[in-house]
Amino acid sequence: MTRPSTPDPVLAATLRRLRAERNITREALAFRCGITPCALARIELAQAVPGWNTVRRIATGLDVSMVELCAAVEGRAPAALAFPY
Repeated sequence: MTRPSTPDPVLAATLRRLRAERNITREALAFRCGITPCALARIELAQAVPGWNTVRRIATGLDVSMVELCAAVEGRAPAALAFPY
């Protein structure tokens, strides 16, 4: 499976929004995630396509689960993703 060739502007905007809601600077989040502030900026500005591990690290740095992050990107509440069993 290959990465998409174009960045996802919805993911970028969601990451910026979640970071702003938590009042975390880009530098602080980058430090939490173990990536450079420049790399995070490129992701947040939809100039780079992050890998799976990077997205997981950012979610952890934002203190959200991958389910919550995906729900935010899709514009759905996490409860809507709950399994019925």
